[in-house]
Amino acid sequence: MTAWAINGFGLVLIGLIFWWFWLYRPKAQRTAGTQPVEITVADGVYTPARIEVPAGKPVTLRFIRKDPNPCAEKVIFSKLGLSRDLPVDQPQELTLTPEKTGEFEFTCQMGMYRGKLVVRE
Repeated sequence: MTAWAINGFGLVLIGLIFWWFWLYRPKAQRTAGTQPVEITVADGVYTPARIEVPAGKPVTLRFIRKDPNPCAEKVIFSKLGLSRDLPVDQPQELTLTPEKTGEFEFTCQMGMYRGKLVVRE
């Protein structure tokens, strides 16, 4: 009986890990680009982790790092060639004008914190 319980728990844990890393889609925050989007960096996540913006309009992302973890020291938009250092409790703004539509991932330098900038027409 104990082996069944342990194996069952292991399968549930594997399912949760699979869901978290590959199936989970956070609710998107939409913006018209007129106000900065505040992104909190805390507890291993970006909040909001999915931001939808219109193509061709400037958007300002304001990162506020609450997590002292060294992994959270930088945000990187690798496909856009952009990055910013994120000091603790000091808002850092990143203004960009995305021209191409698509999804652009942003991460910490180790890839553990993950978010997406979704550019729509």
